[in-house]
Amino acid sequence: MAISAKERKLSRLGSGKAVNGGGGGSLGARGGHRPPTAGGRRRLFAVFFAFLCAGAVVFGGVHAIGASFRPVLLTAWPSATLNALSSERRVQQAGGNGAGTVLASVQIRHAVALPDHVLVILSDGSLLPAPGHFECLYSTANSTQLRRRPLSVAALPDGPSLVHCPAGPSEMAVSLSLSQSPPVTPFQWDQLVYTALLDSRDNSTVVFAKGMNLRPGRLGVPSRYECVFGRDLSKPKLVVTSPVVSAAQETFRCVTPVRIRRYLRMTADGNINRNSAGKPMLVSIRTKGRGSSTLPSIAQPEPLHRYNRHRHTRHRQQKVHSMCVCTMLRNQARFLREWVMYHSHIGVQRWFIYDNNSDDGIEEVLGSMDPSAYNATRHLWPWMKSQEAGFAHCALRARESCEWVGFIDIDEFLHFPGNQTLQDVLRNYSSRPRIGELRTACHSFGPSGRTKIPKKGVTTGYTCRLAAPERHKSIVRPDALNPSLINVVHHFHLKEGMKYANIGQGVMLINHYKYQVWEVFKEKFAGRVATYVADWQDEENVGSRDRAPGLGTKPVEPEDWPSRFCEVYDTGLKDFVHKEFTDPQTGSLPW
Repeated sequence: MAISAKERKLSRLGSGKAVNGGGGGSLGARGGHRPPTAGGRRRLFAVFFAFLCAGAVVFGGVHAIGASFRPVLLTAWPSATLNALSSERRVQQAGGNGAGTVLASVQIRHAVALPDHVLVILSDGSLLPAPGHFECLYSTANSTQLRRRPLSVAALPDGPSLVHCPAGPSEMAVSLSLSQSPPVTPFQWDQLVYTALLDSRDNSTVVFAKGMNLRPGRLGVPSRYECVFGRDLSKPKLVVTSPVVSAAQETFRCVTPVRIRRYLRMTADGNINRNSAGKPMLVSIRTKGRGSSTLPSIAQPEPLHRYNRHRHTRHRQQKVHSMCVCTMLRNQARFLREWVMYHSHIGVQRWFIYDNNSDDGIEEVLGSMDPSAYNATRHLWPWMKSQEAGFAHCALRARESCEWVGFIDIDEFLHFPGNQTLQDVLRNYSSRPRIGELRTACHSFGPSGRTKIPKKGVTTGYTCRLAAPERHKSIVRPDALNPSLINVVHHFHLKEGMKYANIGQGVMLINHYKYQVWEVFKEKFAGRVATYVADWQDEENVGSRDRAPGLGTKPVEPEDWPSRFCEVYDTGLKDFVHKEFTDPQTGSLPW
């Protein structure tokens, strides 16, 4: 039988002769020993020398890889981008921002073109330095590129980081100088499904979307829409659809398909790694019928947190908090401490703060407050003109842990002019299960003769108001809300059979410090968070109660501004604050 070439080669190297398979094996096996010939010795020496050279290459290569090898990454990106990334890592390693750490890989998930800037959304876990250490890049199909410094950066431990880039030229893709993610074309903010929550109580998905243009304060026709789930919504064969059961304003509720529930449950349990699963699961809204269309989406369905309730009676369970507050704000950090500390003193236990693109250090203010004393959390809500949707989102998040939730602004303070307290009021109506909303009047305060921001806070600084209340605000039971979550001006629709109660002004009311000194008030002209009210600079509904009477649309201070909106002097809350908060030694207030 013929032997293999390898065997012949090894045989020749060993003895200079081929060994036949029937010849009884090698020479050593025959019991004889022949001295090698001169040719054999030369061949052995050559093999030994080759072996030494190969070893030197292998072991030298190990050293080179371990100590000095630098892989070269070939990329189509401009070299300036990679240089920025490299220099940023050197800053991190040298003890700059994030001292002693190396910048993690920054992956761009989405970009959204808002009216005044571009929002870049990063994947969870992306770490960013200060805005001064990287740039926003704008590029076109012909490789033209612009570079601009970001406006601000926002990040939370349990969510994606957000980069606010200046508004770029139209039809330009955007990226970041410290990310190797390719440029992405921004979605348009007013035609977008932007977030979604999974409601396990009824196995539904609550979807928040702009672009369907439903009327304010009215229910839409749900049969005109359907929800679409999938990783690639552009491929009809790869999506799962489900019926919409309610549609109102920017909020749609639809049935969560069993397949989607199973997939998301496996993802939450860690059986499916989101990072290794490729594209994330998205949900969108599709119109039905002729000419149907699907809204672009960046919304990944997020599960609502569940809380353990404590047993209260045989028939009812008590929630973790009796009173919570939801608010939406933008650049109100200087007033935040007073607002939180005051409401904590009167009995508020939990704050849900929806941050609508602040850049004035709100995270530093919250970070300076003792979390064991003030259970206040910040939720990034970058979506423009979406206060009603944000309040619906907050109502869902607060439902499991809060018995009552107040929806008030940061310039609004609950006040109890009589002998009752917040706990008294809530206790009285908690025993009446058909009451789902408490309505309280709002008194609007003016500048009170001031021209500068009061140093001791708004509650003691403004003491003159309009005589009649302008409107009411609400404290609601989240469990009593209509499943559509429809709301207008802090007022929710309730489930069928639930009622509201008007609270007398002698029991509870709200001091609304609406018309403050001009330095503060003029910021209202920058834009408003409510969806269905015109911005102050728009030539629309100029005579509306949502505007300052007689002010017009231009941020020009009237000469008599300090004396406006002053009909009744009211020091009730000021007196209460001085009594309850003033330090007897220094005379100062805690904020």
